[in-house]
Amino acid sequence: MSDFWKQFHNDNPAYVLAPLAGISDSAFRQMCKQFGADILYSEMVSATALFYSGKKTIELMNFDCKEGVYIIQLFGNETEHFKVAIEFIIKNIKPAGIDINFGCPVTKVIKQGAGITLFQDLKQARAVIKATLEATDLPVSIKTRSQVEDVDVLKFLDNISDLDVSAIMIHGRAGNAGFSGPVDAKIIKKARNYFGGKIIANGGVYNRNDAQDLLNKSEADGVAIGQGAFGRPWIFEEIKIKNTKPKTKAFIFDIALKHAELAYKLKGEQGIIEMRKHLSWYVKGLTGAKKLRERLIRVNTLDNIREIFFDKQCFLR
Repeated sequence: MSDFWKQFHNDNPAYVLAPLAGISDSAFRQMCKQFGADILYSEMVSATALFYSGKKTIELMNFDCKEGVYIIQLFGNETEHFKVAIEFIIKNIKPAGIDINFGCPVTKVIKQGAGITLFQDLKQARAVIKATLEATDLPVSIKTRSQVEDVDVLKFLDNISDLDVSAIMIHGRAGNAGFSGPVDAKIIKKARNYFGGKIIANGGVYNRNDAQDLLNKSEADGVAIGQGAFGRPWIFEEIKIKNTKPKTKAFIFDIALKHAELAYKLKGEQGIIEMRKHLSWYVKGLTGAKKLRERLIRVNTLDNIREIFFDKQCFLR
């Protein structure tokens, strides 16, 4: 199986849409792909739920060939669950790669012994990675935090140094830091001495300058963008082709509507309900944003969205 990761390096970095639970569904991924995202991750998928054939979990993995390089990220802590989940994924979904989450600090994930909890359990973390590698010839990557209590990413990588992991995405914040605060680019740079695969730096990228600064300081092979893409799928284009020209209301409304139309096509009415948060992000910073949000968080149909965006008063505020 060809390893798509090999084409990326610091002089030709990968610009990646990070896995985002409840956010990075197929509609959002397709919007980011249109603006140049190189690699797209699924929402977090429970290996345990797949082991028990959870229908809703299977739906989380749906994707379109237009998405290009698409990776499914799994979380869990049981090797047998990963083996069965991967067997199902290879047979039915056919992504470009598999990723294992060792960085999620959310309580419900921690309670399952997954995410940052599994990161600290070096023995079981190694067993899960080894089982995953044995279950597939797809490129396997991992996502971690820079540190969780007394285990840092360097210690973690030293524990798996002999395993053929293709890439690591390092969120440069400690597990207890959540999603805000400074990003430790130095430890991401040091990871090069412990890991032979590709390194993707993650955290704090909201514009082109942030991306370039993180690449320079970490010397990583790419950057992953999470919150910086909320309501701004064009951030990938801004970074890659230096297109930082301010976006007009007309442009933003057009992209938001296309996103909503795609969400409706894929998920029906539920897609519109889920779009409410995206629509609020799209209008952030615009004149009259507060009143727009008040209307957008109540939409139930595409027509509701069109009525708001085509309201001439929106352009006069």
